[in-house]
Amino acid sequence: MKQKSWIFIVGLVLAMMAACGNEKPKDTAVDEVPQPIIVDLTVTEEVEVNGTVDMAAVVTQGDEAVEDADEVLFEIWEEGKKEDSVKMESINEKDGLYTAETAFDHDGVFHIQVHVTARGLHTMPMKKVIVGSGAQDAEGHDSEEHHGEGHHDGHAEGFSMHFVEPEHVKEEVETDLVVHLQIDGTPLEKARVRYEIWNEENPDKHDWIDATESEAGEYAYTYAFTQAGTYSVQIHVEDDKDLHEHEVYTIIVE
Repeated sequence: MKQKSWIFIVGLVLAMMAACGNEKPKDTAVDEVPQPIIVDLTVTEEVEVNGTVDMAAVVTQGDEAVEDADEVLFEIWEEGKKEDSVKMESINEKDGLYTAETAFDHDGVFHIQVHVTARGLHTMPMKKVIVGSGAQDAEGHDSEEHHGEGHHDGHAEGFSMHFVEPEHVKEEVETDLVVHLQIDGTPLEKARVRYEIWNEENPDKHDWIDATESEAGEYAYTYAFTQAGTYSVQIHVEDDKDLHEHEVYTIIVE
């Protein structure tokens, strides 16, 4: 009798194990598309010479204020002089608010673009500031410098480019080259992006590299500079709608 009971118990245990083995595991790692980072950028849009320009970026994700952004930088440049832009760190005021202020010592039209990196996402809206009688001056300058090009500030309307300039680059060490592109405030996807790289000491030899879109609007390539020196990196951007933009950056390789 005891033997039959033992056999029954063993059989019951085996049946329970088999049933558990046939259960489909619950999918606890469902890939969810993260909600986008939304940045509400406000600036003082008209100001007198040497007047204070307030800059504020409110960063949210869904209904949540983003207080832990990795980076919030304000980039500032005068119309037609993007290559001379300066970047300012922001102050984290909490509740998703990041602020800074600046001033301009002469008339002109200036651009302020905030670069926000948070929770693996990146966005960079832009605003324009008119200083003094800057509107008239900028219109005359633009008609002379960019006549017939259909470009504003050297770029097509609504286009913006942010190159994540690498620091402490070493020769023969792989370096990530990353650029973020936007059009009308949204990531520019499926563009053709190429890095043109050359050493200033050997300007006749240029490397052409096709970047890969690692995520929406982000184009990257890992490159090893073969020797120390000063390099130029020109980023070429094209799409299927006749967009063709480029910017040049300088990288010091140690």
